Formats: sequence, C-alpha cells, structure tokens
Amino acid sequence: MDKKSTDLTLKILKILDDKKALDIKGLYVGELTTVADYFVIASGTSTTHVKSLCDEISEKLAEDGVYVNHIEGYNSATWILMDYGSIVVHIFTKDERNFYSLERLWGDAKEIALDNALSD
Repeated sequence: MDKKSTDLTLKILKILDDKKALDIKGLYVGELTTVADYFVIASGTSTTHVKSLCDEISEKLAEDGVYVNHIEGYNSATWILMDYGSIVVHIFTKDERNFYSLERLWGDAKEIALDNALSD
C-alpha cells in the first residue's frame, strides 16, 4: 500500500464525513484489481447533496494541489465517479447504491476504518 494513496484516501473519508455523507466506506482493492488501490463509497441524501459532496472533495483536494483526472455522472448525480488515479470515489443516492451494491461486489476488499480518518 502506497502511503500517499492511503493518506489521500483518509483525507477523502474525512471530507465526506465533515460534509455529512452517509454510510462512508473506504476499501483497499489494490490486491483485487489493477483499476485502483482504493475505492471510497458514500451516499448523499439527494442529488443536490451528491453534487455538493463531489464539489467539496474537488475543492479541498485542489487546495493541496491534487486534481481529479475525470468525473462521470455529475449531471444526473445519482452516481458520481471521481477518478484520482489510485483512488476512485463513488458517491451515490441511496437507491442507486442499493441497486449497484459495490460493497457486495468488492466483498473481499479490506475496509479502512473511518475512525482512522477522523483521528487526524
């Protein structure tokens, strides 16, 4: 596990928690796929909240010189995917998250405790 990616994942988890995202999960998927080292999964209470979570992550990370490579789904805002290279952030509405069930799909991934992000 790359310390820089781990630290950035913890920062994203904290940003989501501060912005009142629901059911926040960090998954280490680096041993299961070449797509990314970490997935961050969270839910918003509405499409407006989902967009604001995406905007907050973009703004806070840009302050540190970290910029998103690609964003998908922003206009519909039922599932926004943010690609940070080694980290992929998935922000869902509750119904979309239940439908796609990424946690079940990546059930073998190691979960990163949110407490680790909040203790900083």
